[in-house]
Amino acid sequence: MVPALLERGHKVTVIDNFMYRQNSLAQCCANPNFRVVKADVRDHSVIEAEAAKHDILIPLAAIVGAPACKMRPDEATAINLDAVRHLTEMVSADQKLLYPVTNSGYGIGEADTMCTEESPLRPISQYGIEKVEAERIILETGNAVTFRLATVFGMAPRMRIDLLVNDFTYRAVYDRFIVLFESHFRRNYIHIRDVTKAFLFALDNYQTMKGETYNVGLSEANLTKLQLCQEIQKLIPEFHILESEIGQDPDKRDYLVSNEKIESLGWRPDHSLQSGITELNKGYAMIRSGGTFDNLP
Repeated sequence: MVPALLERGHKVTVIDNFMYRQNSLAQCCANPNFRVVKADVRDHSVIEAEAAKHDILIPLAAIVGAPACKMRPDEATAINLDAVRHLTEMVSADQKLLYPVTNSGYGIGEADTMCTEESPLRPISQYGIEKVEAERIILETGNAVTFRLATVFGMAPRMRIDLLVNDFTYRAVYDRFIVLFESHFRRNYIHIRDVTKAFLFALDNYQTMKGETYNVGLSEANLTKLQLCQEIQKLIPEFHILESEIGQDPDKRDYLVSNEKIESLGWRPDHSLQSGITELNKGYAMIRSGGTFDNLP
């Protein structure tokens, strides 16, 4: 997102504590419109000083995912909820807020029923519960756009292998097999670059979109875990899929998601699931040989 904003001519300040020792923004340093503040979003004095200088605020800092939040529950609450609440307390009516949530909030959806932005929220993890609450707080400002993101996939400067498409493709490339628990569980998916595209779209259509939340995903990719593996198998035929009747998936999310609301405004994703799998297949060869898994959570 940062390179895309810089390419548009925006001045961008990134606040990060660099807890993963990442250098994923190194290519931006030559741009005079790029600025870095090494700090933690829980440092209220830094956030207050920096927020006042900017027209657009995009709170991305988070402990992401149910397993990570379970391991660090107090830190997750402080970053995912408390820091967001504090930011909203200092935002002015002239500042724009763009916030990524998660469609994890839908929890376990109704069978064969699409979850829309009006569907009941039934988060089943600390991560989902606190992100849903943070979304509510942000929308109450009346001057924000939030995105309920599908499960993200694709190559990125700092990879997350634990996300479902990324994880299953990695297993296909290196293990050549997978054992699926509760393979009927369904998810929606979206490429990381299309997430950026959604944020840029909101900036271009802010007056139309503000005060609302939008599902952001690939409408043709509401797939069960088994169907996802079969899509990967089309590109990596050596991938063997085994289903187990014994064992449970610790992540119980299961839902179909409608992205019609943002699509009705003219937004469309650029990257298909198949193109993303092809991209990951190429990327993993470079990552594995380069030994760059050190920064992964």
